[in-house]
Amino acid sequence: MKLTQFSDYSLRVLIALGALPKERKVNIEELSISFHISKNHLMKVVHQLGKLELITTVRGRNGGIYLSKAPKDINIGWVIRHTEDHFHLVECFNRENNQCFITPVCGYQAILNEAVNQFLATLDKYTLEDVLGDRQLLQNMIVSSLHG
Repeated sequence: MKLTQFSDYSLRVLIALGALPKERKVNIEELSISFHISKNHLMKVVHQLGKLELITTVRGRNGGIYLSKAPKDINIGWVIRHTEDHFHLVECFNRENNQCFITPVCGYQAILNEAVNQFLATLDKYTLEDVLGDRQLLQNMIVSSLHG
């Protein structure tokens, strides 16, 4: 299974913000440069994370973004479910566009569906807090990358 760049970038933003002290706001430009991600793409990610109430955005000269919740309260499985468009691993998962004539008798879809459910169940066991690992080292890396 492969996650979209949107989910990957969403998690990177959350990890960066989670590693920093809450009072440290980061702007999209800084994250764009640090992660080598298009500013336009990152703006869409940040907008979605704001709509999901995972981050708070502050406009203006001293603006930026920061986590709206504690890292321990941000479930990774929930984030992935809300940043992925779908989990159609193969054509038969998409009922509207499925052209595979063997779908009604094939067991492949059931097996892959079980795999997706297990994948998500595993992600459900973890929070952003778990992902942060060595928080001080991660914080040092993030701060260093934001300054140049």
